[in-house]
Amino acid sequence: MSDKATGASWMVSADQNESAAKAAVSAINSHFSKAGVVASVLKHSSGSKRSYVSIECPPEHWLALAKWLRFDNGVNHCSMITGIHHPDGGADKGWEVVAHLMRMPVKNQEPGVAHVMRGGELEGNDIPMEYEVGIILPPSTTPTVPSVQSVWVGADWNEKETWDLVGINFEGHKDMVRVLNPHDSPVGFHPLQKQHRLRYDGFNEMYDDAQGFGRKPIDADKVK
Repeated sequence: MSDKATGASWMVSADQNESAAKAAVSAINSHFSKAGVVASVLKHSSGSKRSYVSIECPPEHWLALAKWLRFDNGVNHCSMITGIHHPDGGADKGWEVVAHLMRMPVKNQEPGVAHVMRGGELEGNDIPMEYEVGIILPPSTTPTVPSVQSVWVGADWNEKETWDLVGINFEGHKDMVRVLNPHDSPVGFHPLQKQHRLRYDGFNEMYDDAQGFGRKPIDADKVK
């Protein structure tokens, strides 16, 4: 009998997605509300417009939240960690770390066994879900958050890259090294901090004519 005939669906439905997001938000707020963690359901503005879980987390509770998400809620993949410098963010917002996480019902296959999942039949923590965690840091010359390298192996490179480019420290990270800038870059040099100016800063030609074919005379002596 075909899947169509039995009513089984290979896709996670919009209702499953919405209910899983609400359940995740309820669990996070119930468990961490006293720690200042706030979760909410948001929707993507494009594509299938699926719901995802948005979380605001104080830096001192990030590691505890990460462990709880990973080991109690099946959030098993760290797809990205990045950082932002906010020099004009005010007294409370000098830096920001943003982590993108996924819960995916991926299982290791036993030899000779093919485990088949039908999205329409998934329930609870088996329903895939996307998480976005924002961590606000106050202005500082040494912005620091706990490393979650021990929680998700995927955090290893992401934290290195964020430190290398933005200068946010990840306390507890093992083997923090530069990965995009030269290893002999000056101590304290992190090119995505806002005090650094891009070459061509102030010249619209950089953006209007990225290839440089129509470069104006005023910009002719600039060397990329």
